[in-house]
Order: sequence, then C-alpha cells, then structure tokens
Amino acid sequence: MAGGWAKDGAVSEQIEASISDELARMKQGRVPVGESFVECAECGEEIPEARRKAVPGVKLCIDCQNERDHRYKPRGGINRRGSKDSQLK
Repeated sequence: MAGGWAKDGAVSEQIEASISDELARMKQGRVPVGESFVECAECGEEIPEARRKAVPGVKLCIDCQNERDHRYKPRGGINRRGSKDSQLK
C-alpha cells in the first residue's frame, strides 16, 4: 500500500505502538508493587493476612478496593475510522 512519504509498514508499526502503549498504561495502574500494607491506605482498617499474601503490594482493603473499582470509568478509544462526526468538526 502506498503511504506517500512514509516507509512501507509505517502504518502497521504506528498501530502496534499505540496498542502496546495502551496495554502498558492499563497494566501500570492495576498491578500493585512492593510491600503490602498492614492497614488500608484509605480507611485505616486492617487488611487480612490472606489478602496480603494473595496480592503482593496490596494497599487497600477489600471494601475500599471494590468501591474504587466501581468508580473506574474507562476512557474513550481513538477513532481511527474517521467517522462523519469527527470529519465535520
């Protein structure tokens, strides 16, 4: 496929890079790292030992983590199709 000034495969490389960046961003916020807290960082209640062993680096109790998970709103994706709405703006 002709790409003007772009080298062959540049579009595929850009798409792959976008996907890799997004996956890295998603994994970054989800995986706890380091020493587990004994007390919850939000409410101060003790985190059960079983949870600390199961999830290394945990910082929140189960209730606070559930509340945070329900507050999560996924951000919109990138419009690569060029819909009519994006072309009219």
